[in-house]
Amino acid sequence: MQRVVLAPAAEEDIVEILAWSHEHFGEPARLRYEALLTQAIVDIADNPERAGSKSREELADGARTYHLWHSRQRTEKKVGTVAKPRHFLLFRVSSNREIEIGRVLHDSMDLASNLPDEYLA
Repeated sequence: MQRVVLAPAAEEDIVEILAWSHEHFGEPARLRYEALLTQAIVDIADNPERAGSKSREELADGARTYHLWHSRQRTEKKVGTVAKPRHFLLFRVSSNREIEIGRVLHDSMDLASNLPDEYLA
């Protein structure tokens, strides 16, 4: 498994997603979404080119996306599964083989206008 680094923007995204989930659906839903986010990160750390991971070279060199839907069956049974996850991870593999997660975005958001600054360099 490769080391994962969360960009500050991705950390903020996760905090906001979990807070929104808690506010609108309660603690059990937040715990399910947190488990799903964690599983998706573990999954891409294990294999960044796993099924469901897409190259997004049109956006930035090395950019990839992975929709949380692809990890929903692997969440722990004790918290349950998220029926319809709506977020994806925007990430890339660095030159030293770390997984750099730049953003965690809702699938209705325009990806190109939400790229982290470091992806534009």
